[in-house]
Amino acid sequence: MQLERAKVVKEELQKIDTRFLAVYVEAKNSCMIMLSENEDKLGTLAIAVPKSKDVVGTATSSVLLGDKNEISARMFAEYVASKKGKIAMVSVYLDKIGEIQAQEFFMHLLDKLIKSESQREPTTT
Repeated sequence: MQLERAKVVKEELQKIDTRFLAVYVEAKNSCMIMLSENEDKLGTLAIAVPKSKDVVGTATSSVLLGDKNEISARMFAEYVASKKGKIAMVSVYLDKIGEIQAQEFFMHLLDKLIKSESQREPTTT
């Protein structure tokens, strides 16, 4: 029996003369997402753990690395953990664009990634 490997998806969005990039890696129990401006780079990294189904509330998060875009990294990690029901690590790297301005574009990329993953047919090998 062969186990399924991690899924890797890349998306990008061109807005205000800037490329917003997302690299999404999903394993059986977790997701890792790198959100960045203009090129794929690791930035402030947050981890979130979803609440169990019988507990009310949102995911719990913590920053593992960096502090520049801490609010966005935690917010997106909690969002993905809640949506996917898995441990989520999200990295946010911004160079010139402000964190608040970039949130809209990154959220659009996240929704696109999550929607495309849920609509995919399971592959058999």
